[in-house]
Amino acid sequence: MQEAVRWNIKVSKETDLTLRTYLGSQGMRKGDLSKFIEEAVRWRVFHRSIQDIKARNADTGADELQSIIDDAVREVRDDRRAKAKADKA
Repeated sequence: MQEAVRWNIKVSKETDLTLRTYLGSQGMRKGDLSKFIEEAVRWRVFHRSIQDIKARNADTGADELQSIIDDAVREVRDDRRAKAKADKA
């Protein structure tokens, strides 16, 4: 893990008990609570980002979206090929 930052958070007693029971049933220890929360936060931010992108592109046609995706993939591949070629030189 990178440099850690301490959070002070409040959750209901029910949430605390449910989570600690779950972690215990999975063989996890007290220190694993931070890892679990970090993973949950990352997943939630990722999920929200996807929802935002879907909402932003809701009025875009499938063919246009596919064209945008194809162009972006092509650009990334070209950049990687150029970098790989430069690294070999």
